[in-house]
Amino acid sequence: MRCPFCGHNDTQVKDSRPAEDNAAIRRRRFCADCGSRFTTFERVQLRDLMILKKNGQRVAFDRDKLIRSIQLACRKRPVDEERVERVVNGIQRRLESSGENEIRSEAVGELVMEALSNLDPVAYVRFASVYRNFREARDFEDFVGQIGGDEEIDQD
Repeated sequence: MRCPFCGHNDTQVKDSRPAEDNAAIRRRRFCADCGSRFTTFERVQLRDLMILKKNGQRVAFDRDKLIRSIQLACRKRPVDEERVERVVNGIQRRLESSGENEIRSEAVGELVMEALSNLDPVAYVRFASVYRNFREARDFEDFVGQIGGDEEIDQD
């Protein structure tokens, strides 16, 4: 594996262990050239997933993009990286086990919304504001009102 710091092609694995959710192997690596240490993850990929965007464009599923969007929604919230990783693993497993090779971007967005609603309410509203393209304060008020209304129904 190439070193992300100096580009040297020969790095050594110093430690391997299963990731917390046993969905990946976590490897600590060392670059003999520059002395840097870094971590890689090895995962099973069941199938190549394509995402069908709203404009008709087809793009390969990008796990890192999914992680970044969830991390952005959770920024400065009490949500640790392991929980984000578990959420992303769960979403990816659901997509891969759907039996479809091509998945609409709206379906991915709804899975993220569902996961964030259970993870952190502020992250949920943040993601929804971008995903549902809120344009004014009233959009936030309506959405938060729907959340509050749902919770009141659940508590009775």
